[in-house]
Amino acid sequence: MRKTLFAVAIGLAALPLVASAQQSPIGKWRTLDDESGKAMTITEVYATKNGTLAAKITENLGLPATCTGCSGQYKGKPYVGIVTLWDLKANKDGTWGGGSGYKPSDDRKFNAKSVKLTDGGNKMEVKGCVAFFCKTATWVRAH
Repeated sequence: MRKTLFAVAIGLAALPLVASAQQSPIGKWRTLDDESGKAMTITEVYATKNGTLAAKITENLGLPATCTGCSGQYKGKPYVGIVTLWDLKANKDGTWGGGSGYKPSDDRKFNAKSVKLTDGGNKMEVKGCVAFFCKTATWVRAH
């Protein structure tokens, strides 16, 4: 009887960990074109050594092979490997933010104001700002 109660207690204690893992942005996401809604890339969100989150393109879904419109370190380089988000920190409300981002299709850096999961963790809203102009992109979890 004690073994059964202990097993149930351990199982119940693990439930919050499972729920929080499902609410993490870590994993692969389809990024969508702002106008057409067509998937452009698969981008992976990952934890960095310093405890922040970052994201990089891991698969090209129909963009040109190289980023001819990019400047700086990504000019003429393949889209795969481009880091699109970095230094995202966890907020108390379950979102992430305070980091930076880069949108290769516009060759534009931005402040990553907030990253928030929606639709039960199946979608992610990435809000980026340049000066006081902000725009939100929706990414869809790639299963």
